[in-house]
Order: sequence, then C-alpha cells, then structure tokens
Amino acid sequence: MHTPMRLAVISDTHLSGPDEAFQTLYDAHLAPATFLLHCGDMVGASVYHYLCRHPRFLCVRGNCDHFELDHDLPLTLSRELEIPGGGSLALGMAHGWGQRDSVWRRVFDALPGHRLLCYGHTHRRHWEQHQGVWLLNPGSVAEGSMALVDVAQDGTLDCTFVDL
Repeated sequence: MHTPMRLAVISDTHLSGPDEAFQTLYDAHLAPATFLLHCGDMVGASVYHYLCRHPRFLCVRGNCDHFELDHDLPLTLSRELEIPGGGSLALGMAHGWGQRDSVWRRVFDALPGHRLLCYGHTHRRHWEQHQGVWLLNPGSVAEGSMALVDVAQDGTLDCTFVDL
C-alpha cells in the first residue's frame, strides 16, 4: 500500500518532562510522521511544549493535564486531514472518561461523523471498526505502547502498534 500520510498516535505519557527515552521515541517515531496526535494525559506542560516542535501536532486535554497554558487544550477535537495527493480523513479525538470498558462507546457517541476516532484514558490498545468508524486507542506511552496509522490515498487505514 502506498502511504502518503502517516499518523503517530500517542496517549497517557504521564511525564513531568521529556526524558531521554521520550526524546528517543520522538526522534524515531513521532518526528517522521505527517501528523502527531496526543490523546491526553501529557501531565507536564514541558511535554506539551516539546511536542509543539512537530509542525502538525494535535492534542486534547486529559483528566491529568492540569498545567496552565495561554490557551485551553480542547477536550475534543475534530479535523479534516488533507491526504497528500487528494482526499481527506475525518479525524475525531478525545481523551475519554468513565468506566474503562466503555470509554470507546462514549467517545463514539460524543463525536459522530468521523472516519477515525482516537482516544486514550484506558491505557489499553484498541483498534476496531464500529459502524464504519475506526476506533483507536494507542495504549499508554508510560506503559510502553503507541500506534502508527498509515493512510493510503484511497483512505484505507492500516494500524501498527509499536512496543516501546
């Protein structure tokens, strides 16, 4: 599959600042991606500022993101991502909330009309299609997990989980 767009998706970093392992993760997997998505619980403002170096960094606020910025991080986010060469991908993001086994359902219900929904909170990997919508939880960086999503020109999505 020709891949004109790659999404690096992370969540639940739970770091006060970017340590050496996180910097290595950034260089190896996050920096090369077309878009960098963080599904909340960065925890430290310095992690947020570090990730802002990526030219296409998108994020949402998690329940552990209590740091102050000059703007509020959104609780949910909806974007139409242009696929290089034509086409687009309707992306929705939220950290998630409530009972872990039904977080995906609450995110799905709260963000209709997307092709890909990314969320966190549970620290559990999840990649599944539900009613035509792909649901992705990359797991927790703090527990050694992230995801890469390759988006083909025709909109086909291919997810690979990465052990950190």
